Amino acid sequence: MSVQEMCSRAKEASFRLANLSTDTKNAMLKVMADALTDNIDIIFEANKIDLDNYEDKTSAFYDRLTVTEDRINLMKEGLLQIIELPDPVGEVVEEFTLDSGLDIKKVRAPLGVIGIIYEARPNVTVDCVGLTLKSSNAVVLRGGKEAINTNRAIANIMKSALENNGFDSEIMQFIDDTTRESSYELLQQDKFVDVIIPRGGEGLKKFILANAKMPVIASAGGNCHAYIDNTADFELATKVILNAKTQRVSVCNALEHILVDKNVNVRYMQSLISSLQENNVRVKGDNIIQHIAEVEPMTPEDDDTEYLDYIVSIKVVNGLEEAINHINKHSTHHSEVILSNDKTACEIFSRAVDSACVYTNTSTRFTDGFQFGYGAEMGISTQKLHARGPIALKELTSVKYNISSNGAVRK
Repeated sequence: MSVQEMCSRAKEASFRLANLSTDTKNAMLKVMADALTDNIDIIFEANKIDLDNYEDKTSAFYDRLTVTEDRINLMKEGLLQIIELPDPVGEVVEEFTLDSGLDIKKVRAPLGVIGIIYEARPNVTVDCVGLTLKSSNAVVLRGGKEAINTNRAIANIMKSALENNGFDSEIMQFIDDTTRESSYELLQQDKFVDVIIPRGGEGLKKFILANAKMPVIASAGGNCHAYIDNTADFELATKVILNAKTQRVSVCNALEHILVDKNVNVRYMQSLISSLQENNVRVKGDNIIQHIAEVEPMTPEDDDTEYLDYIVSIKVVNGLEEAINHINKHSTHHSEVILSNDKTACEIFSRAVDSACVYTNTSTRFTDGFQFGYGAEMGISTQKLHARGPIALKELTSVKYNISSNGAVRK
């Protein structure tokens, strides 16, 4: 089947899906969840092929590619958790009656067909189907070549589970072609696909943004900052920074850069640097920091670098305004934090910093759909339209207006 035919079928299925009840969608999620563990051997066999084909057996990528029994159970649990989440479709966002007699309801409605181009982790196949189904969207999946056998097996298992239980399997389409041409062809199907969501590295996102004919919900990396002002509770600041930097270094909400007000006590800066180094973090510093502690020198490129490693930079700034200006210039508009007991400074920082998530005295590691109480998510959008922050169920919907009256006519 061609990519165009898959997208066309998904479009037709999306109209049927929009009319399904929450109970029916939950039943579909349940049969797919059970099918994953019922067919675990098939997934293992497919995953072994992908692992054998991947050369660097010691890399973090190899670990993300690996499927274990625990990870399959987590995939199943993820679908079961989505069942428990509120159905956003049909939620009345706003309702009012006008003097003309019009009763207007603004309600949540599905986007339609979501195309997802992703890399590596096989659990993404499961997550995407679960989230799109619960939000009444059909989905067209196109995974990366490294996990093609595993992704194919998982998609086939879920699709068969729907068919065998009398449900509409056309709601999910899997492109069994990992060439760039198949991605490009998907990006041209604006007649059938309403939005594209990329899940992968910067190269993938740039390719999609350059070639997609339909809207894209994309996220940048997480070049995240902390600003410490001279009123901060320094014990609290150290605790927050260590968590934001070291709790998990390879994720987009990990802290990468620290800005310190010039009036902060030198002894505290030395203590903070020692604490970071004791936690295996390589510290880079500007000229001032280099004079007060033994750190590596910063380069101009460091300001724009997302390390995703046990590395952090520290720079001294001349107050709140300079900190805000630096963050707005060099961040990827993901997650930033101010560490301060000055209420006015915290309010200014929260208003002026142009990022999806702005924290006060709180670790940036909380930027996550589950942590925000939304449940599963597609990623963190750093755009301003159509979604910003965690892309959860509500972010996979749009709105429409339902208008009724007792025979109102316009004069």
